[in-house]
Amino acid sequence: MTTNSNMTKYSLRAWVLMLALAPTILVGVLLGSYFTINRFYELEDTLQDQGSNIIEPLAIASASDLASNNREAAKRLLAAAQLNKSTLIKSIAIFDAENRLFVTSHYHKDFELMRFSGEIVNLVQTEFEPVGDSLIVRTPIYTVANLLALEDDASGPQTGKPIGYAALLLNKEKALLEQHRAAMAAVIIVLIGVQLNLLFTFRLVKNVTQPITDMVRAVAKIREGKLDTRLNENLIGELDILKRGINAMAGSLSEYHDEMQQNIDQATSDLRETLEQIEIQNVELDIAKKRALEASRIKSEFLANMSHELRTPLNGVIGFARQLMKTSLQSNQKDYIQTIEKSASNLLNIINDILDFSKLEAGRMTFENMPFSLRETIDDTLKILSPAAQDKQLELVVDIAPEVPDNINGDSQRITQILTNLIGNAIKFTDQGSVMLRMAVNQLRDEEVELHCEVEDTGVGIDESQQDMLFQAFGQADSSISRRFGGTGLGLVITKRLVDQMGGQIGFTSRTGKGSTFWFTLTLSLSQFHMEERQPVELLKQKTVLLYEPRVLSRSVLIKRLQRWKMVLYPTTTLKQLQTALTQQHYDYMLISCHGFDTPSHIKKVLEQARGNTDVLFALYDCHNQQVLNTTIRPAVDLVMPTPISESLMAKYLLEKPVEQPLPVTNEKLATSPIAMSVLAVDDNFANLKLIHTLLGEIVTQVTTANNGEEAIELCLAQSFDLIFMDIQMPGIDGISATAQIRQSALNATTPIIAVTAHTIQEEREHILNSGMDGYLAKPIDEIALKGVINRWNPTTSSALPMMELQTASINWGMCLVQANNNESLAFEMLQLLHDSIPNVSDTIQQALQQFDEQSMLKSVHKLHGACCYSGVPVLQKLCQTVETALKQQQSIADVEPEVLELLDELTKVESAAKQILAAH
Repeated sequence: MTTNSNMTKYSLRAWVLMLALAPTILVGVLLGSYFTINRFYELEDTLQDQGSNIIEPLAIASASDLASNNREAAKRLLAAAQLNKSTLIKSIAIFDAENRLFVTSHYHKDFELMRFSGEIVNLVQTEFEPVGDSLIVRTPIYTVANLLALEDDASGPQTGKPIGYAALLLNKEKALLEQHRAAMAAVIIVLIGVQLNLLFTFRLVKNVTQPITDMVRAVAKIREGKLDTRLNENLIGELDILKRGINAMAGSLSEYHDEMQQNIDQATSDLRETLEQIEIQNVELDIAKKRALEASRIKSEFLANMSHELRTPLNGVIGFARQLMKTSLQSNQKDYIQTIEKSASNLLNIINDILDFSKLEAGRMTFENMPFSLRETIDDTLKILSPAAQDKQLELVVDIAPEVPDNINGDSQRITQILTNLIGNAIKFTDQGSVMLRMAVNQLRDEEVELHCEVEDTGVGIDESQQDMLFQAFGQADSSISRRFGGTGLGLVITKRLVDQMGGQIGFTSRTGKGSTFWFTLTLSLSQFHMEERQPVELLKQKTVLLYEPRVLSRSVLIKRLQRWKMVLYPTTTLKQLQTALTQQHYDYMLISCHGFDTPSHIKKVLEQARGNTDVLFALYDCHNQQVLNTTIRPAVDLVMPTPISESLMAKYLLEKPVEQPLPVTNEKLATSPIAMSVLAVDDNFANLKLIHTLLGEIVTQVTTANNGEEAIELCLAQSFDLIFMDIQMPGIDGISATAQIRQSALNATTPIIAVTAHTIQEEREHILNSGMDGYLAKPIDEIALKGVINRWNPTTSSALPMMELQTASINWGMCLVQANNNESLAFEMLQLLHDSIPNVSDTIQQALQQFDEQSMLKSVHKLHGACCYSGVPVLQKLCQTVETALKQQQSIADVEPEVLELLDELTKVESAAKQILAAH
């Protein structure tokens, strides 16, 4: 690139001149230098020859004079020789054998230059020594005898010693002058040659480069768009051919330009028409988009309203069905009522799926981030699903790796929903065999864990042609009119979208007739709260246990669990092995599965035999035959362990060694005395109002009802209530507005008000709690949940004191309970942790404020904000969010100083309120 750039800097004229002159100058300089140098050497040789011709005869002639020490004769000889060559010879001198000056042609002050510097013996022939602009010639002087001897033995070495030597100082000015003349002549000749070359080169430039320059200008004009440019000069040779080519190119370009212009005009016209059509389509699309957004909004509102409207009558259907089941009924009537209750519950599940799918599709699904016990969540999920597996006699197995942490932060409800959908589908599509849940750790870091979960079944599998549509909304593997399995087809798509929005992945493998394996991964943060009581399993070390479990998967999980506890295990897989093991020794524990027996009597016989060889006898039971369980198994064992049983619960049973058999669960109503409370129930739906009146009438002594907000306000102005259940969505004055007006009255200013609504959206719950209500009860109303609310807010119990009397604007105890998943002990623990951290956090924030340390301030407020999310402190939480957001947006501490000061003041209020609540607790 550099070479090409340099070449483009010079014009063709410069290149022609340079290429023409450079060889001529180079050859001229080389030839002139050669002949000049050669002339210099010739002049040097001529001068030396002249010196030799003078000095050598002179040396022979002066030998006798030197030998006879005749200075006068020698001097005359030297003078004559110098006069003969006066312009050439500067001085002549003769030196004797001792290198002393014998005689000179005349006095010369520089005769020392003429003296030989070495030994005279070494001077055997004529020698030359240039000195400045002079040349010194020295030759030895021999005697006559020595000369004769040298002539006789000319081929041998010269052994005679000279008697002296003659030195001649020659003038080189003439030779130098000749050298300068030769150099000047060479320079003149070279210059003449260069001038002649320039003459011919300029002639060449004129005839070649000028036409080329014209062609370049013509091409430049053509490039600028002047396509009518032509070259008309008469040129020679290839230049004329190039000229015709340029003219032809210009003509072709002109034709192409005209044709292209026509095409451009046509394309422009077509484009203008297309743009007009696109503009019309854009307007239509914009209108369609607005209609679609409006339709989506209307659909979301419709689904939310329909959810409320459907849940409201379902609340009455399910509630009165359950109430009716408490009465005396004939067997067929009881079966009818159970069918009604089950059908209504299934319809409620379908409504929940449709609502969840709508929220996921609209991006309105929110996820909680609360501490929970992972294993407890899994156990609760399996308690709901295991009856379906027992009805189909399926082996339901759970294998959780020991390294899986139990204390997790996240949305336990959504994880339960994911597991319910996957395990429920596995049970639905499996007629025989097993359903297994595996959970392991993919990666464990300081503050988070990546979990890998698999649900494997031995069911019908999924055909390859149907696998691509499995995660599509309303898509099912079998959509024919004769399909075996029901459902909306939303379970898997909801599961996939939940996993995706929680930052995980989901997939599956399946073979027709061989079963399916669904897997998903989730990354969850670790919690500092310990949600589950740790059992001291080290006390089980070296305890002997006999295990009978013929099923491979269940046996494998139980063996690994008991071996982790370092128990001495004796596993058996067949009844024959069990009979042999029972006769061999006494065991601390026996775990005997109820599978593999022929008849109930066979079970009873084996259990009676086992009773005498163990301290504690457990039965592993997961069948649906309640009669065999209650009449045969329970009386013969210490405890029945329903499988799959959690690790913590199993360890608890082994450590406690139960001695009393739990009574079988019945549906008979236990006689309990009603609680002395005055309760107001408000609902605009007659069926719901009647239902809650009926339920409350069985629990409390006095129930008052109101069918709208206005009536509720009037009743609250007239009398005081211990507890108020308030419907949210009512015509006229809604529940939130009615609550605000009731709080203004003196009679019920501190009365706990519980929201009763069919809305299940998290933001709606938080909005309700922030509006001044104290709790939340979802429709359809569950009797157990209703009793829990009444017991929690019973003014006669100490646990109600903090909620009713100590609750302030700084601490919303109802929100704290909701954020703790209605776990009262956890709510107190989180409030205690917040209370204990306030002094240190307050000092850190004040120090950061004084030093204007933005990083320290942001770190402290961020940590405090995280703690506020679990402690029911809405004002403090909002202030933390405001300060943290401002600091993250690069605002200085000076900008947020008022908010920081307000936050410090609120910390003091929260600390004081929390101290009172915790003290009362």
